[in-house]
Amino acid sequence: MKKILLSTAICLIALSAMSQEKYFTRTGHVSFHSETPIEKIEAHNYQSTSVLNATNGEMDFSILIKSFEFEKALMQEHFNENYMESDKFPKATFKGAIKNFDKASLTKNGTYNIEVEGDMTIHGVTKKMTAKGTMEVKDGQIQAKADFPITLKDYNIAVPKIAQEKISETVQVKVDLKYQPYVKK
Repeated sequence: MKKILLSTAICLIALSAMSQEKYFTRTGHVSFHSETPIEKIEAHNYQSTSVLNATNGEMDFSILIKSFEFEKALMQEHFNENYMESDKFPKATFKGAIKNFDKASLTKNGTYNIEVEGDMTIHGVTKKMTAKGTMEVKDGQIQAKADFPITLKDYNIAVPKIAQEKISETVQVKVDLKYQPYVKK
């Protein structure tokens, strides 16, 4: 009986330790900004989902396109229907990893410069990409931030001639993810 209890306890401890190997968020903040002499466009999304594997630095990221919020309802409508075709391409994803990942950095408070590399899929088009950012570790919590450009034509996002003076060919994207330890329920 003691061996069974001991074996069960060891398995539970191992499972608990394994669950700490991943961090997760469902409330990541992603924003983008486009500015021309005629118009400034900005949108925010607070429903991004991401998983960070703490053993190897792999990252998965997903965002629903329709969850972007604009100051003007008409901009939001045009964004979803005309440019992003949200019904046809409902989400954007990133699957990659932190380059030169150091697992030990997740155990020490501090802010670390990072570079992620992987495949970004937007509007049904997948491209290799690299982005620089920071990862702040504070008392077991992880916050990752990045700021990078996206060129619309790289992802087959067409801007009609009538709107080309209002929408920049490149938009600046900011990502802010506050990870929590992933615990299976």
